[in-house]
Amino acid sequence: MLGFRTQMPWSSAQEESQGQLCEGAAAVVAARQGMETPLTAVAEAFEELARGMDADGGELRLAPFSDTCALVSVLFSSLGMAFRFAESEYVTKVNDLIGAGKSYRTLSDILDKDIENDSVKKQGSHSRNLRRVRLGLGLIKALFEQFLTTEGCSLYDAATTAYGQVCAPFHSWAIRKAVGAGMYTLPSREQLIVRLNETDCSVQKEMRRYIDASSPIIEYIDNLFLSRNISLDW
Repeated sequence: MLGFRTQMPWSSAQEESQGQLCEGAAAVVAARQGMETPLTAVAEAFEELARGMDADGGELRLAPFSDTCALVSVLFSSLGMAFRFAESEYVTKVNDLIGAGKSYRTLSDILDKDIENDSVKKQGSHSRNLRRVRLGLGLIKALFEQFLTTEGCSLYDAATTAYGQVCAPFHSWAIRKAVGAGMYTLPSREQLIVRLNETDCSVQKEMRRYIDASSPIIEYIDNLFLSRNISLDW
C-alpha cells in the first residue's frame, strides 16, 4: 500500500465520521488510518470487493460490502457542510447494513427476504437502505467524473451536476433548495485535494480508480433490483 505523503489533513474529518458510525463501521475506517490516503483506501477496498465477488461466483457478500461502504463516509466528510445531509443519511444506512450482515450472507438474501415480506420500499427496510447506500456510492462516483471531465472544473460545478444527476430526482423541492444553498460552502478544488492528502496528479489517478472499481458494484446492485422487476425510480 502507498504511504502518506505528509501528515494526514483528513484525520479530523475521519474522526468526525467515526463518531457517527457504529462500533463495527468505525473499526473498519480506523483500520485504514496511517496506512494510505482516503482515496487509496476506498479504491483498494472496492477493488478487493470486486475480486471477492468474482471468487464467489458473482454473488456479493453483505459483510465485506458494508465494511467497504463504511470507508466512503470519510470522502463525504472531506466535502464539508455542503454534503452533511448525504453523509448523515449514508452513515445511518451503512450502519443498518452492517447489522444485517450478522443475519444475511449476501445482498440477494436481504432483497429476497424483503420481497417475501412485501417491505422492499418500506422505511427502514434493508432493501431500501441498500438502495440509499447505492445512491451515495453513485453520488461520489458522479462527482469524481465531473471533477475529472474538465481541467480546472470547480468543485461547485462538479458537485452541483453530480447531485442533480443522482439524488435530486428523489428529493423534495425544500431539500433541493437547501442543498443548492449549501453548495456555496464547498471547499475549493485545491482545498479538496489538500484534504484528501493528494496532489493534482495523484488525485486524478485515485479518483479514476474509485470510478473504475465502484462501477461494477453499482451496476450489480442496480441489476439486483431490476432482475426482480423492481424499478429504480425511488
